[in-house]
Amino acid sequence: MHTILTRLGLRFEDPSDERAFVARFTLEDLFRTQAAMLLGAFIYCAFAVWDWILDPTHWGDTLFLRLAVAVAVLLPATAALNWPVARSWVEGIYLSYCVVPGCVLSLIYLRLETGFDHAAAGLIIVILFVSTLLPLRLPSLAIFCGLTWLCFAICEVFAAHERAGIRFMNNFEIGMAYALSLYAVGARELRARRQFQTEKALRREKERSEAALSELREAQAHLVQAEKLAALSQLVAGVAHEINTPIGLALTTSTTAEGDLRHLQRAVETGQLRRSDLTQGLSRVSEGMRLLFSNLTRAADLVHSFKQVAVDQATEERRSFELHGWLKDLLCTLGPLARRKGHAVRIRCEDGIVLDSHPGALAQVISNLALNAIVHGYPGGRSGVLEVSASRSGEGRLLIIVVDDGIGIPPENLHKVFDPFFTTRRGKGSTGLGLHIVFNLVTSTLRGQITLSSNGDRGTRFTIDLPMSLAEERSARTN
Repeated sequence: MHTILTRLGLRFEDPSDERAFVARFTLEDLFRTQAAMLLGAFIYCAFAVWDWILDPTHWGDTLFLRLAVAVAVLLPATAALNWPVARSWVEGIYLSYCVVPGCVLSLIYLRLETGFDHAAAGLIIVILFVSTLLPLRLPSLAIFCGLTWLCFAICEVFAAHERAGIRFMNNFEIGMAYALSLYAVGARELRARRQFQTEKALRREKERSEAALSELREAQAHLVQAEKLAALSQLVAGVAHEINTPIGLALTTSTTAEGDLRHLQRAVETGQLRRSDLTQGLSRVSEGMRLLFSNLTRAADLVHSFKQVAVDQATEERRSFELHGWLKDLLCTLGPLARRKGHAVRIRCEDGIVLDSHPGALAQVISNLALNAIVHGYPGGRSGVLEVSASRSGEGRLLIIVVDDGIGIPPENLHKVFDPFFTTRRGKGSTGLGLHIVFNLVTSTLRGQITLSSNGDRGTRFTIDLPMSLAEERSARTN
């Protein structure tokens, strides 16, 4: 039987799917089902009026039978569904609710005079109620049909009919009602099973899509982090190259000063120190200390600037900072890389601008724009000028413009430069994420806008419009 039902699509091969479907099919709209069961109990008793019309003599007996069925079976079965423990037997409860009154109905018609001359209509009403208002599955309905029809046929054997052929007509009408109800319930269950499978497949696809999206976001986060580290590594390389010069000069100066001091020390120890030797030695040591202090100060400034930029880029905290000094520190770390390639970096910034924003995100934006210009804007060893300007723009707004005088961007690429993974240097180590990161940081983290313009060989211009205070910006959006 299980194999036949499985082939007909009325049973799942997976037992867990079958249990889940049965629980959903039989208990999904429990409140409506209980309301229908109460209605069925009322109608079952109300048909005692019909019994009285057919046979007033035995009406009291049939009324007792109907009330006994309602009190002993129909109402307790309805109430039992309120108990969570009883819900595991829900199909048995439904079946007893249907079979008992259906079988007792044949006994009622047997008790009434000429009751079986009108029995088909009453039993068809029961069949209609069972097949439309109760969530019976096809096997349970088949059991109901078999038991009630068998009881009807047995009782009809003992019944007297006023007209010949009534027995055939009764069974013909009831049989057709059974056939239609079996088809309707089977079709309803088949549709419900297909919907269950579809929802399960959709849920599985949703979970798979969410997992893939999670993996994609994780991969994107790794790529973004790799791009940030790549930009930071270029800054490290540039700063390291720049620091080498003052550190090397300081080392040479300290070595020379050490030699001069050793020479003076020997002259003092031998007693051959002349005034001219002392004056010349002190002068050389003094000059060496000045050069040593100057170069070490230069190296310390570079380290300080790089440290502040590195800390900002490594964190995403929001803080207030003075823009001019912050830009000098940032471009100080970019300067070594730019000068090594023969470029000049200029700053034009109004004094007194205090920005309440994310310095790490802003540093990443300007660094990426500068590195993008250095890498893409000057092919073939060309040199140029990179300029970063900042000024107030309207009420509470800041305008930052990053301009280079490189080869520019072809018109066909202008609408694609912010797309992820778009690059014209695919085979030369570029990931195509630099400007995509810039766009996301400006629009999401910094709550601003970025626009791009390029005029052929006349360079590229990025314009960034930002709120000067993220706290005020978020407050305005909330209100």
